[in-house]
Amino acid sequence: MNAIYLDNAATTFLDKEVIEVMHQSMIDINGNPSSTHQFGRKAKASIETARKNIAKHFNASAAEIIFTSSGTEADNLILFNAVENLGVKTVITSKVEHHAVLHTLEYLEKQQNINVKYVDVNDKGSINLEHLEQLLKDTAEKTLVSLMLVNNEIGSILPIDKVCKLCDDHNALFHSDTVQAVGQYQIDLQKTPIDFMVASAHKFHGPKGVGFAYFKKGFGIQPMIHGGEQEKGVRSSTENVHSIIGMEKALEISLKNIENNSTKIKALKSYFITELKSNFSNISFNGDSDDLENSSYKILSVRFPVENNMLLFSLDLAGIAVSGGSACQSGSNKGSHVLHAFLNEDDALKTSVRFSFSKQTTKEELDRVVVKLKELL
Repeated sequence: MNAIYLDNAATTFLDKEVIEVMHQSMIDINGNPSSTHQFGRKAKASIETARKNIAKHFNASAAEIIFTSSGTEADNLILFNAVENLGVKTVITSKVEHHAVLHTLEYLEKQQNINVKYVDVNDKGSINLEHLEQLLKDTAEKTLVSLMLVNNEIGSILPIDKVCKLCDDHNALFHSDTVQAVGQYQIDLQKTPIDFMVASAHKFHGPKGVGFAYFKKGFGIQPMIHGGEQEKGVRSSTENVHSIIGMEKALEISLKNIENNSTKIKALKSYFITELKSNFSNISFNGDSDDLENSSYKILSVRFPVENNMLLFSLDLAGIAVSGGSACQSGSNKGSHVLHAFLNEDDALKTSVRFSFSKQTTKEELDRVVVKLKELL
């Protein structure tokens, strides 16, 4: 029986068209983009074409897109620049952010003596906008707000237009980790004035090891990696040409089919929620992940009313790939920092599983998962 992959928030499988485009680029494009001869110029032109095409999807300019190795590197580049180059003294974030943000801010707090403030989250793990507004009012220093658009563990969606307005009203910069949103939702940077955002290609059926950072025009950028003048001097390192081309194609495919894919996946998520509720008593959903309007259509975080330390392992043995949300499932004795931020101690220790879907997920696969869960629980 075929394996079932329900960990698409961690990574997605490459689209066949992306593989084909990348394969052809490996045949056709062999020069170093920094070389001035025809082979180098061809490689450079392919990168700049990809940059322009990617920027158009967000109603941005090509000069505002910087290619990186990942969303994590993009977050680091933005946060380091905000503090070291743009004079940010206070950063407002939350305890439910990705570690690419939290750990970077912890480092900057120690090394650069910045002030990091944490906005409250409610009992669903969503940002308390009133508290965010109060924190902004109480801060006189230059401030950056860093809040993710779609939470990678529980799928909560940030009311980004409201956050943008609050930041604008209080002259604060706004950075959003949009890794789980790019390719899943349309983002128009003229209508939603985010100052900085990031993407990672492998979250939308593109290759691993490539992403980008968006810096709104007008912000000077200093490199974290030195030794060359690539990416307009912002990021030294020979560009990952074939992966950049693959990312461009993956984004094009995702956004071209976004309506059909979102409708299909949302229907699958709704079906799975119904099946889980009908087959398991006292089941709970972390955050708003069972709310089809206020959470990502591809993420469902489920909390079972039992402790089963071997559940993820047992599912893996049965050919079902998912992620956990507490200590025993994640391989960490600390558990999920996201769940611990808003659940009580007893609930945080219960067995939580993150199921994340894609356009390749089928209803039959979800039925098989329910049957296996009934056997195990």
